[in-house]
Amino acid sequence: MIKGKLYGVGVGPGDKELITLKALRILKEADIIAVPQMKSGERTAFNIIEEYVKDKEIMNCYMPMSKNFDELQKNYNKIADIIEDKLNMGRNVAFITLGDPTVYSTYMQINSIILKRGYETELVPAVTSFCAASAKLNMSLCERDEPLIILPASYEGVREGLKLKGTKVLMKANRAVIEVRNILREENLIDKSVMVECCGMKNEKIYRNLNNLDEKSSYFSVIIVKDKN
Repeated sequence: MIKGKLYGVGVGPGDKELITLKALRILKEADIIAVPQMKSGERTAFNIIEEYVKDKEIMNCYMPMSKNFDELQKNYNKIADIIEDKLNMGRNVAFITLGDPTVYSTYMQINSIILKRGYETELVPAVTSFCAASAKLNMSLCERDEPLIILPASYEGVREGLKLKGTKVLMKANRAVIEVRNILREENLIDKSVMVECCGMKNEKIYRNLNNLDEKSSYFSVIIVKDKN
């Protein structure tokens, strides 16, 4: 029996022009496009590629926003079961993910399950949100001997991470954005911080002064903190 292959395809941060040629090729060659879907029905990653896959079979995959490991694992296995059925039919599945699949992507849990079950998988890299945000701000992330430190803003350990030398990137701020802003103030870093919300999307916002932040930001927010102005 010829089994299909699972591709984890990064579609970039939001700008349709930042999709790689390889990602487009895989999407056009795949038999099925697996699309992450939020409880609200929102399909952010699909909005980026929709015009390129009009003739494709679409498989919506509900991905809950939760920190409950058991709930998440049960959902990952459920999605993996559906994908496995398709692979056993000899069909190739391209699972799209916003940004790059190797950077804080929930897709990687599904990739691991499918891989352990004996199927072939491949990751297709993409432009990351923090690189896109840095370019949008017309600034470098790091130069010469500057380290680059990536931190999940909504988890513990942010304050300790901010004390490290180098450029800090805080991802997934969302509900924690005000708490993060307060920490930046306390660490005297507020004047060295900028944020891009929904980079490359229609609702993109740029904050060069984090004192003007709204009480809640999008999940797709990137804060960049520079040691040097």
